Amino acid sequence: MDVAVTKYSGEKTGRKVTLSPEVFGIEPNDHAIWLDVKSHLANKRQGTHKSKQRNEITGSSKKIKKQKGTGGARAGNIKNPQFKGGGRIFGPVPRDYSFKLNKKVKDLARRSALTYKAKDQLIAVIEDFNFEAPKTKQYAAMLKNLGVDSQKTLLVLPEVNKNIVTSGRNIQNTKVITASQLNTYDVIHADKVILVESSVGKIDSLLK
Repeated sequence: MDVAVTKYSGEKTGRKVTLSPEVFGIEPNDHAIWLDVKSHLANKRQGTHKSKQRNEITGSSKKIKKQKGTGGARAGNIKNPQFKGGGRIFGPVPRDYSFKLNKKVKDLARRSALTYKAKDQLIAVIEDFNFEAPKTKQYAAMLKNLGVDSQKTLLVLPEVNKNIVTSGRNIQNTKVITASQLNTYDVIHADKVILVESSVGKIDSLLK
């Protein structure tokens, strides 16, 4: 699949880049995408939720009434979960939600996500560029020149570029990552995936 290369100013270069069919043209696997997105979101969870159980409540451990003869249900101490202020039964405790996903499944999911974007013509390729200094206004102008300023965009760089990353950091619905950081969730979440020309080869070498 051939995609036209444009400059970040929006001008056409007259060149085209070929997207590898082994990465951008496979038979998509929806289940692999689901697993990878689930894993990504689970790994982001802090898991620091906590409620106090019966043994952690401050209060007397004395039995509040005799066992029989009151006409009511049996009751232990004031920390009993059935009373207001008592401990919580089976409440949340700190835990790790992350789970392991095989590398081959992750790679399949990423290729599947990129294939969907390529089929829907939601991948753009721009010529390698750089900003002399971090300028949010300059990054916003680039999005406007490319006609994607009203969309959720994912810009994929070949390697870390502090000026570009800092320029796009404060713009809503915009994310800047490197080819090695490419993940299924960000690709699916974006309305438009913008690949810097040099990052295409890096993505191929990582996912082929």
